[in-house]
Amino acid sequence: MIRVDNVTKEFGARRAVDGVSFSVEPGTVLGFLGPNGAGKTTTIRMIAGFLKPTSGTIYVNGINIQQDPVGAQRDVGYMPERTPLYDEMTVEAFLRFAAEMRGFRGKAREDRVNQALAACFLEPVRRQVIETLSKGFRQRTCLAQAIIHDPKVLLLDEPTEGLDPNQKKVVRDMITTMGRSKVIMISTHVLEEVEAICSRVIIISRGRVVADNPPAELTRGGARLEDVFRRITTTEEV
Repeated sequence: MIRVDNVTKEFGARRAVDGVSFSVEPGTVLGFLGPNGAGKTTTIRMIAGFLKPTSGTIYVNGINIQQDPVGAQRDVGYMPERTPLYDEMTVEAFLRFAAEMRGFRGKAREDRVNQALAACFLEPVRRQVIETLSKGFRQRTCLAQAIIHDPKVLLLDEPTEGLDPNQKKVVRDMITTMGRSKVIMISTHVLEEVEAICSRVIIISRGRVVADNPPAELTRGGARLEDVFRRITTTEEV
């Protein structure tokens, strides 16, 4: 699970995240929404252990990530918005490298690579050089490295950004399948994605949580999620 307790992050005089608290249980696909600059990516990076909170506490599966970042990160898979790939490698070579970085060797490494290739439908391009891949296959390769160690918590920052409708469906179906047993947190501004795959929505605005509901509750009475989002992030009232 993820537990975020009164977390604040300041960059000089600017407070990017302001007293954010929430928890997420396994089996949840959480849509983490907000306007540009709302604090979404900063919060995700703190949960992933790449940024230290100015104050507050973050737990991943009961481990305080500030006190034991390596221990907490063992259970975390992270797919940042800008896909970090080595373009000169083949897909399978890159995933072998990712598995080795997670401590797998020999048969265990190959098993992990093959499982990730299958889960992300990458078998047709496993020996293809990454720089020659389409945007969709690049996104799936990045997702494969995030799940190479079968993490309990998966953090995805704009996972379908720039994909065509068919590629989006493939990635969304993968997330839905994995979300049955994991905590999956998706930072996105694509509202149709939230309605398609998320079981819960947190909306953050100006660094603060302003809504935390299932999508159906936010849109009850026939309201459109787009209109609800605009109203909440403008007025900061639920």
